Amino acid sequence: MTSDSTEEAGFIAPVAMEDDLAELFPGDRGVLDPEVRRTLALVLHRRFLLAERNRQEWRTLLDNQTVIESRLNDLYIRLVVDHEHGLAYKQQIRIEELDIPILLRDTPYTRSETLVLVHLRTVYERENVAGEAAPRIDIEDVEQTVLSYFTDADGDISRRQKAVRDAMRKLSNDGIVSEETTGRYRIGPLVEVVLSAEKLTELRDWLRETAAERLAGPDAEAVDDLHADDATEEALEDALS
Repeated sequence: MTSDSTEEAGFIAPVAMEDDLAELFPGDRGVLDPEVRRTLALVLHRRFLLAERNRQEWRTLLDNQTVIESRLNDLYIRLVVDHEHGLAYKQQIRIEELDIPILLRDTPYTRSETLVLVHLRTVYERENVAGEAAPRIDIEDVEQTVLSYFTDADGDISRRQKAVRDAMRKLSNDGIVSEETTGRYRIGPLVEVVLSAEKLTELRDWLRETAAERLAGPDAEAVDDLHADDATEEALEDALS
């Protein structure tokens, strides 16, 4: 039987040993090229893969999108490629009829990170309307606004400032902002994906309502402070879900 007839019958002709991919580690049975493996691993490891920040991996992803999607689908994970914003991310597939092991655990942003996101998204939207495609912002501006959302339950001023700066570092790691010079950041278009206009409006309304309740009187403010962490965390998580 010829090799052609073997392939037509559903069999794959054996590959010569010298044509096998070199093992990257002892016992390696992977069949993907090293650069494709790395890109697949980055997609699994990071919240987002950004075209601007990961140019080589982005090109590898586009060139090998079908095989990478196949590997992810085998794990019940969906690949989302957003060409407009130049980013890719993954989603856990959930089907009620199937008993699917959940590999991806949703890790929502913390309260501090979400409050910073609200301000960044607001500035990004305002500056875009004014014609600025890549808005910049200083950490002092972020602190001035975001600290006004905090309560006495969040600790003293130094603790609150640390929470804001830690949030900015996390958002920088995710690619939502990039620090150009010390304390000055460029807000990237990813902020639109993470926090949609609808969610932004929802969070703004909630923050305004919360501020109004605190101004209602000392008793209301005392109760607000007592439950600030739990109530705010729940509201922000609901808004981002």
